[in-house]
Amino acid sequence: MAYQKNTLHALSSCEQWASGVLQQVNIEYHEQEARERQGTLPKVLLAYSTTPKTSTGEITYSLVNGTDAVIPVDIEEPSLRYSHESGPRNDENRRQDLHEAEEKRDMAYIRMVDQKQQAERYYNKKAKIRLLKVGDYVLKAKTHASKDPRDGKLGTNWDGPYKITAEASKGSFQLETMEGKLLPSNWNTAHLKYLNF
Repeated sequence: MAYQKNTLHALSSCEQWASGVLQQVNIEYHEQEARERQGTLPKVLLAYSTTPKTSTGEITYSLVNGTDAVIPVDIEEPSLRYSHESGPRNDENRRQDLHEAEEKRDMAYIRMVDQKQQAERYYNKKAKIRLLKVGDYVLKAKTHASKDPRDGKLGTNWDGPYKITAEASKGSFQLETMEGKLLPSNWNTAHLKYLNF
């Protein structure tokens, strides 16, 4: 009995030691990871501000400031564009960039609106438009809560028929059973299917 007690005590102290070592390793790992990540944020922000966006086709920095961003590499190791700029010439180019900035913003806005319209057309092409009106008979989709679990996957997916009695708001209707009893909530057309009699 004493042997088992000593063994259990040794195991529990070994577990405590292992837990402490694992905690220390975990803390050191996360500290090292944080140190490695510390220098990446400025690089990520620079990359974000100097990359043209698909919606506007322009660099964000250019839309705000009217000129392209000069990245730190251009300053440390001057490129031809950076080294051939003189004071007065640079001032004149800056004024010209500022005059063109409003035009760039307008063109970017036009491209952004066009992209949104393309997305809308794509969505509307695939959307099923259900034209229902008061007096139509419909089937109502069964929810998971209203399905009988004993039916399994071969159970019906639609309840009904129901009659549309009123339009509650755009795309949702008030329904009543064939006996004339109103359903307590309104139903969206996404959950209704037209029923041909």
